[in-house]
Amino acid sequence: MRMPAAQRRTQLLDTAVHVFAEQGYHAASMNDVAEAAGVTKPVLYQHFSSKRELFVELLTAIGDELRDTIAKATTDASGPRQQIEQGMVAYFRFVDSRTDSFRVLFGSGARRDPEFASFARSVEESIAESIAQLIVVDGQPAEHRDVLAHGIVGMTETASRHWLAHDRTPDVDTLAEQLSRLAWSGMRGLDR
Repeated sequence: MRMPAAQRRTQLLDTAVHVFAEQGYHAASMNDVAEAAGVTKPVLYQHFSSKRELFVELLTAIGDELRDTIAKATTDASGPRQQIEQGMVAYFRFVDSRTDSFRVLFGSGARRDPEFASFARSVEESIAESIAQLIVVDGQPAEHRDVLAHGIVGMTETASRHWLAHDRTPDVDTLAEQLSRLAWSGMRGLDR
């Protein structure tokens, strides 16, 4: 029985995330994706004209999903501190539950290709823009907020990599809570 086209496309994208996360963009082939999905290469090429097109679609979808996840988590926050806390929890739960997606977006050789790297930068930029709005310090120029916000984004991404490489210790909620306190304390320390 043939799978409907939309369902097949979703299946291929889900499979490709795992293949690219495991092998990296450059080492993985369309044949690897087709084989892992249990389809022939012609079926894969009916949906994606090239490996590059497939990877760009993945990066776009993953970036959108991460941004939406954080935005939804912070929408109902009662203030800036709660936005930081809820944003961190959402981010680290995404990393925990969608590890392959995190690795594809922020690793898997994507940073070596300028077009691919732009997707990760775009996600980082949008998250940093949201954080920058929470950094309001008397006497601190607005452009400094952008740099500080990128520092928090970098801290979070680096902590995620370390956490994944070290048996996900501490648990995801503890990690999110500790880093949100660190970020919030650091931002509040700018008043001095």
